Amino acid sequence: MKKFKITVEYCPKCKWMLRAAWIAQELLITFEEEIDEISLKPSGISGIFRLYVDDKVAFDRKENGGFAEPKRYKQLIRDHVNPLKSLGHSEH
Repeated sequence: MKKFKITVEYCPKCKWMLRAAWIAQELLITFEEEIDEISLKPSGISGIFRLYVDDKVAFDRKENGGFAEPKRYKQLIRDHVNPLKSLGHSEH
């Protein structure tokens, strides 16, 4: 089974490191079988908050009108790494 690299890119000027670390932790817990590596990437671009699967953007705060709930991040990552995986209570 292929394992994926997840990157959480965030704006340090906006003080979003804790949010990025929290989302990374949530993804690690949910996708421990599917993730090979997860990294936090401080961005030089103001206002950035993006999730990548390998090198593909899975979520972009600016394109999606703001931050999402952890449930939404999990659904988006799931769609890339294991579309058949049930997310239990996060599914609804």
